[in-house]
Amino acid sequence: MRVELENLTKRWGDAIGADGVNLEVDHGEFVAFLGPSGCGKTTTLLMIAGIYKPTAGVIRFDGQVVNKLAPKDRNIGMVFQSYALYPHMNVFQNISYPLKLKKVPQEEMRKRVERVAEMMGIGHLLDRKPAQLSGGQQQRVALGRALVKEPQLLLFDEPLSNLDARLRLSMRSEIKRLQLDLGITSIYVTHDQVEAMTMADRIAVMKDGKVQAYDRPEELYDRPRTLFIAGFIGNPPMNFVDVEVVQVDNTFHARRQGLDLPLPADRGEKAAQDRPVIMGIRPEDVSIADEGIAGEVYVVEPLGRDDLVDVQINGAHLRVLADPALNLRIGDQVKLKINTDKVQFFDPQTELSLLWN
Repeated sequence: MRVELENLTKRWGDAIGADGVNLEVDHGEFVAFLGPSGCGKTTTLLMIAGIYKPTAGVIRFDGQVVNKLAPKDRNIGMVFQSYALYPHMNVFQNISYPLKLKKVPQEEMRKRVERVAEMMGIGHLLDRKPAQLSGGQQQRVALGRALVKEPQLLLFDEPLSNLDARLRLSMRSEIKRLQLDLGITSIYVTHDQVEAMTMADRIAVMKDGKVQAYDRPEELYDRPRTLFIAGFIGNPPMNFVDVEVVQVDNTFHARRQGLDLPLPADRGEKAAQDRPVIMGIRPEDVSIADEGIAGEVYVVEPLGRDDLVDVQINGAHLRVLADPALNLRIGDQVKLKINTDKVQFFDPQTELSLLWN
């Protein structure tokens, strides 16, 4: 199924849930709506599902306007954060409930439930009640209930938020593999940028009800078009420092007290303004070196494979991923090398990228 959203808007009086959302989801594509709480991602999803009625705009499924179609007539499956299982029903009854509502014959219902349960790895749990299941098993039941309808569109509303970190990792892989195998168009709402980056073909980054960008994960990561996207995408998050970009002879430099960074010509030329700009650089693109920018270790956070080291440079802070074997301590004097091919620059007034807009 191909989904198109045209100027989709939802208001409650003065409160705006979604503000002129425009995007399309191709057949078989996995798209994530990513953003902080209150950004409009779930509101947009619920309008697609038919649970919310849009204040304005159009929703199309395969070219057909579905604004007035009831949720049961949209041929969608939906998986919620809370699982929403019926506690008095066993797994078989929970999964088969949508088929029961459609009055599917008993024998066909049994076959479809057993096929989906085996696909989800819960075929041996059909007689159990939800209270007898782990969180991961309950989520599989909820996913199985959505899939048993054989929908053309799968909608996920933060389905992994209630699971522990290890189980979230395995369920991410299972959902993505399942979606690829079945080829079902899917829209996945999350505030977790790691989930969005690892699972989605394209990501719609949302803020204040608007879509800030809609692109492939690698494009959002390498070429963030706004300051918000740069800070929200990536873990650990990007460093930001106020600098002035000036041209000295034939070379551009990013400068502030304690920092003088020669820049590649293509980036320096675009970033050179008559006022200070915001420079961004990711922690993995900064390294501890024998020569470079002088700084002092402010704090060290062990992450296991790496240490996240906060280095202070005359009031500015840069977080760096460093080898734990360096055994850095608070107060140590270090030198930083910055990969200038990876630096980003943003206008402090508009918060738009000076490189990619």
